[in-house]
Amino acid sequence: MEANELDPALLQTLRADLYRYRGKADRRSFLAAYLHDPGFRYTYYLRKVAFYRKRRRSLAIFAYAWNRILLNRYRFKYGFDISPTTSIGSGFYLGHFGGVVISPDAVLGDNINIAPGVTIGAASRGPRTGAPTLEDRVWVGTNAIIVGNVTIGREALIAPGAYVNFDVPPNAVVLGNPGKVVSDKGSGGYVNQTMDESGEPMLSGRGW
Repeated sequence: MEANELDPALLQTLRADLYRYRGKADRRSFLAAYLHDPGFRYTYYLRKVAFYRKRRRSLAIFAYAWNRILLNRYRFKYGFDISPTTSIGSGFYLGHFGGVVISPDAVLGDNINIAPGVTIGAASRGPRTGAPTLEDRVWVGTNAIIVGNVTIGREALIAPGAYVNFDVPPNAVVLGNPGKVVSDKGSGGYVNQTMDESGEPMLSGRGW
């Protein structure tokens, strides 16, 4: 990374992202994830563009432009449509690649898992006008759709193919189209290899 990019908060966020993919956060793991994990490579440039866009009045405009070019390249190559303006916590994990669409107005917490084909979209009218908020440690399965101004509670699990346009309580499992809460087992065991705020690995299972 460029010398003027060594912001501690950015680096810590990138380390947490890397740890989700590789279970380590050293240079070798970075190289492996960058070369072999499309989700990490895309997220790497997404983070950098989000960082530099706030500093475009300085010489960082050149770094912003270069990283934006690379982000757009991987957007079309991998099929991730996620804006740098989207609020995304640390430890973001994109499983595999393809067909992921997330609203620029959505808010995602820490250690979120997103599978292929997921849409997290805004509603433009009705009682749920607005975009979703996903709290920490939410797991979203393949082809699931979350739409509107809804809150998905901490450690919830949205099953593959589910359609969600309602608030989901913490630790819930939502299944089906239309979605229904079918369990309170949540995402325990599905969201792994996470770091805490100090950069230390978390233990597996519930109760971190």
